[in-house]
Amino acid sequence: MEWTGAVYADAPTVEVSTWIDAPVARVWELASDITVMPECSPELQRVEWLGDCDAPCLGARFVGHNSHPALGDWSTESEIIEYEPQQVMAWAIGDAGNPTATWRLSLHPEGTGTRLVEWAQMGPAPSGLSLAIARMPDKEQKIVFNRLREFESGMQRVLEHIKQRAES
Repeated sequence: MEWTGAVYADAPTVEVSTWIDAPVARVWELASDITVMPECSPELQRVEWLGDCDAPCLGARFVGHNSHPALGDWSTESEIIEYEPQQVMAWAIGDAGNPTATWRLSLHPEGTGTRLVEWAQMGPAPSGLSLAIARMPDKEQKIVFNRLREFESGMQRVLEHIKQRAES
C-alpha cells in the first residue's frame, strides 16, 4: 500500500482482490458465510447472528468479537446494508446511517473463475481509532495509514483463505 496522507475525516478506503479458480456459487458460499472470516482473520475472533437471523440478508445484524495486540478486545454490532446473492454483501459497523466502518465483498465472473474483491472504508463516525488520533493529533496521517495497512493485510489473508477453500 502506498502512502496516502489521508486523515480519518477523509473516510479513507482500502481494497484487495484475488482471482479464484472456482465458480461464483462456490466462492459466494464461503464469502457470504460470516463464520468463515474468524478462521483466518488476525482480529476477528468470532461472530454471532442477532435476532432470528442465522444467515445473511438485507438488514440482518451480527456481532463481531475482535482482538488486537495494541487496541485490546472489543465487540461491534454490524448490519448488512447491501445484499445481492452471488454478487455483493456489505455491512456497516455501528449505525448503518453513520457507521464507524463499512466493509464490502463483491464477486465478478472472470474467465473460468471468479474475481473476489474486498473493500473497506473507515468512518465517517468516530471509532476506537479516533481515541488514538485524539491523543496524538500530529500523528493522525501515520495512524490512519498504519491502520489501513492492517486492514489490507487482514483482507488479503481472508481472501487467500477463501481462495484455498474454494479451489480445494
